[in-house]
Amino acid sequence: MISTSQVAHQVMWNRLISVVEEQAQALVRTAFSTSVREAGDLSAGVYNDAGQMLAQAVTGTPGHVNAMADAVGHFIRRIGRDNIQPGDVYITNDPWEGTGHLHDITVVTPSFHHDRMIGFFACTAHIVDIGGRGFGADANSVYEEGLYIPIMKFADRGIVDRTLMQIIRGNVREPDQLAGDIYALATCNEIGHRRLIDMMTEFKLADLTGISDFILTNSRKATLERINALPPGSADGHMQIDGYSNPIDLRVRVTIAQDRVISDWAGTSGLDKKGINVPLVYTKAYACYALKCAIAPDIPNNAASLAPFEISAPENTIINAVHPAPVALRHVIGHMVPDTIYAALDQLLPNTVPAEGAGCLCNFQVSLRPRTDGPAPIDARRAEVLTFNSGGAGARPTLDGMNATAFPSGVMTMPVEATEQVGPVIIWRKELRPDSGGAGQFRGGLGQYMVVGAREGHEFDIQAMFDRVDHPARGRRGGHPGAPTTIAQDDNTKMKGKGKQFVPHGRRVEMAFPGGAGYGDPADRDPAHIMRDLALGYITPEFAATYYGLSQAKIADILHRAKLGEVF
Repeated sequence: MISTSQVAHQVMWNRLISVVEEQAQALVRTAFSTSVREAGDLSAGVYNDAGQMLAQAVTGTPGHVNAMADAVGHFIRRIGRDNIQPGDVYITNDPWEGTGHLHDITVVTPSFHHDRMIGFFACTAHIVDIGGRGFGADANSVYEEGLYIPIMKFADRGIVDRTLMQIIRGNVREPDQLAGDIYALATCNEIGHRRLIDMMTEFKLADLTGISDFILTNSRKATLERINALPPGSADGHMQIDGYSNPIDLRVRVTIAQDRVISDWAGTSGLDKKGINVPLVYTKAYACYALKCAIAPDIPNNAASLAPFEISAPENTIINAVHPAPVALRHVIGHMVPDTIYAALDQLLPNTVPAEGAGCLCNFQVSLRPRTDGPAPIDARRAEVLTFNSGGAGARPTLDGMNATAFPSGVMTMPVEATEQVGPVIIWRKELRPDSGGAGQFRGGLGQYMVVGAREGHEFDIQAMFDRVDHPARGRRGGHPGAPTTIAQDDNTKMKGKGKQFVPHGRRVEMAFPGGAGYGDPADRDPAHIMRDLALGYITPEFAATYYGLSQAKIADILHRAKLGEVF
């Protein structure tokens, strides 16, 4: 029988999730960077006084929130409990004690009620520029990648550290934007605090001890029940991806055991010379996310529901990079962690996990400036424009993959209008890429075509952050691979998948983002689904004939009916 106190605690748990979601939405509304406002590259959470995460916002990315789950403990240790005061706000972008690279700012705020510290609010946002070489893979150490902010006080008893802000503003290319984002991070924590105090007043709580114990105890119990209901065993997963100059091998052994699931990454490639290395905190974030999605997807994320998923990797492998390894593009490798785990988990839990998808986000950053090969117009200017885009997700055991959808990051594709208003950049083309989803009983999600250039009088550098150029997503259970990434200038000058590259005045960059892979034998695909794909333009007549065996007469009939407006 459920007691009255259990019902009250469940209501409070739901309220906490609402509180942190309002915290995240406040950040979305007040942030200066389009990566936060439009793409949702952020996280928000509430923690007990021991630094254990109790609830996370629905809005956000697992790379931030699952990594941030460990961060508050570092803040407590570095600041010192005796030095934590009402009105304080703490800040860092430490890759190893934050969320994996210098381009993420994490802000932590202690929460006090009746002069007693009851917990913490924390949030993270990706910022467009942090100085150094800029957001890209070209650095040889973390020292080149930008300004490092150790864990420290942004505000001491309500007084902002103006010296810190002067140092930050003096070392970045977009000082107003970055300063605005930092204040937005601090403000969203304050909003979370206010809503928490409202809840505590309503329920007459002096502290969070009772609700914390309820959340953590029930989350751990529910997660262990899911794990212990699975057949025990071990299996190996392997994925080879592009890397920077040489391919990277990711290897994992997944073991389902009593009360835990272990992911051991021994055998994975060593450190890369360039900035695609991954701190272990970020590897843990995406490994835990992958396992939770497959095993306990409906149990809310918190310290207890994440704890049974144990992640280990040898130091100085590419997924356990230690200081001072360059880590700016840690997401390119880190986003491939779930598909590697799923290669193993598919052997242990058949018909559970999806086929491989695009994996990493299809990001690029454009550094624009007045042209240097001739006279520039008087209104030409410098600007940094970062845009987040997605390839296709892998097909699932019973459903097609999602088009232009970022899995595992969950970061949203940015609208053209939002990108173009930030600087003198023009997105000439942005549309789904037909035939890019791998054929199968269930089709892989489509990637995108995208063409980018600059307004008249500008040239630019483009920081490419792509993968799947030479190693497209692999199908599962007979499904076909997705289409690979391509990138070139509009005069057919081939470009690299990663790194800063110059684009002269008048030239455009043409990109095709990768598709997700198919699941199951294409011969088993429902004919109605093939007809729908053809009618919608997801596949071409040639693709339908080659991979699904449709006759020319059948194809012509489908296209004719689609032209007449028939719904498939």
